[in-house]
Amino acid sequence: MSTATAVEVRSWMHQGTQLFLQTLQGVDDADLDGSTSLPGWTRRHLIAHVHYNAEALRRLLHWARTGERTPMYESAEQRSSEIEAGAELPADELRQLVQQSAEALSSDVDTMPAEAWDEQVVTAQGRTVPAREVLWMRTREVTVHAVDLDVDVTFRDLPDELNAALVADVVRKRCNSGEAADLAAWLTGRADRAPDLGPWL
Repeated sequence: MSTATAVEVRSWMHQGTQLFLQTLQGVDDADLDGSTSLPGWTRRHLIAHVHYNAEALRRLLHWARTGERTPMYESAEQRSSEIEAGAELPADELRQLVQQSAEALSSDVDTMPAEAWDEQVVTAQGRTVPAREVLWMRTREVTVHAVDLDVDVTFRDLPDELNAALVADVVRKRCNSGEAADLAAWLTGRADRAPDLGPWL
């Protein structure tokens, strides 16, 4: 998780959510079928993913709040099928869903009992983390995917502190997967080009 305070990350989550939704408002329905920077995904896939991600994170908060084990997804196959099905929905319905789930997640966050943030939950990647990690997980999703919509938003539109936290998160993940040497060579200017890295999330 980012080393920022929970209040800072909650603010980033709110700002990132608004950025994603406002950027989406500027996309015509006809352009939702356009490609994104994610291979094989249209803007429809991206919107469906952000919607179902909110629902998945709400399940983690429910887990932390009640003690009832409610994983983000039943399986990787379920996650993929949800996104594919969501991408086929009418544009108006898809826009409404991503707005409603964002609002519902925000409400869940704002009404979480203070002690529940320390409860342990398990992410889709199998990591056991305190529930407060949900704030950072959602921040990553909405901010990075606002850029992925491939409209006018770039990482320069994000706060410097948030960009620094994203970089730290990426480096931490890469170091855990044995790519530290290649990454260090590139970041210190000792490599001609960026290493060929796999997915970050």
